[in-house]
Amino acid sequence: MNKIKWGLIGCGDIAQKRVAPALRDLPRCELVAVSRARPELAESFAKAFGARKWYATWQEMLGDPEIDAVYVATPPRWHAAQTVAAAEGGKHVLCEKPMAMDVAECDRMIAACRANNVKLGIAYYRHCYPAVTRIKQALASGEVGKVVFAQVNAFEWFDPAPSHPRYWFVKQEAGGGPMFDFGCHRIELLLHLLGPIQEVKSLTAKVAFEREVEDTAAALFQFKSGACASLAVTHASAEPQDTLDIYGTRGSIHVAVLNQGEIRIMSGGATRAESHPPAPNLHRPLIEDFIKAVVENRAPVVTGEMGRAVAEIEAEIYASSEPGSGEPPKPGAP
Repeated sequence: MNKIKWGLIGCGDIAQKRVAPALRDLPRCELVAVSRARPELAESFAKAFGARKWYATWQEMLGDPEIDAVYVATPPRWHAAQTVAAAEGGKHVLCEKPMAMDVAECDRMIAACRANNVKLGIAYYRHCYPAVTRIKQALASGEVGKVVFAQVNAFEWFDPAPSHPRYWFVKQEAGGGPMFDFGCHRIELLLHLLGPIQEVKSLTAKVAFEREVEDTAAALFQFKSGACASLAVTHASAEPQDTLDIYGTRGSIHVAVLNQGEIRIMSGGATRAESHPPAPNLHRPLIEDFIKAVVENRAPVVTGEMGRAVAEIEAEIYASSEPGSGEPPKPGAP
């Protein structure tokens, strides 16, 4: 198989900005068909990205024998059903994060793909950042010694109006608040860099907004290696943050903005700055790896098993904490 023919399920913001351009532009790809929840818009999306076909439903699209693989870019509540159906139709699946609503759904997805001998990848695209690869190398070399503690902050301001197309992110149907939506990216990153997690403690809260899911959450992890880490996420910070700090017995690694790839390594009394920026299209390297995995008949860099591991940690976070019950402060209150 020299060129993978793709179907795209879901045509939202990320699909439009990153996924469809990558499927259109990569040399071993052909974007054949799209489907979307608003079928009246499917045709225009397909034509904008060079797809020859468009479908009113994803079920119809999965019946297309020309399609080799599908990218699932729908809300998480649809991931399991769509992945299982695609696998049963003999199609490889690259699924958006988070993988599914719970661990049981992840297990169904993995089992279906195994039973039908198709590949399953999860779109934790930060795994493929050059900066992350460099950090992994630095940790393996022992340059900063044994890792003692890691700290990750992911802060943004997100307060959509009910008319906003992404308002569903603050509804229970999303599966959770910022810890579920983008905290999962950071959990995958920590698992990739530091290994399995053996203990989780957490809290979630509605600090600034009254909504169905948390607006702020924090988790403490202990890894099987003995290292510890903290992860803090929020929708309610005026100051955005996307930080990673790793402290070891001989030095430390600091990334002020992970999406920019500037790294500062401190070791042996010296400080070194390095620059490892990500690709302009953040999804492209991960999609490219998935294509190679299909062609070379190997596992993708982010497997369904990794997606399941993240879901398991997310489940522990939410099980060990309850959203704050107090009313959020009134506007202008101290």
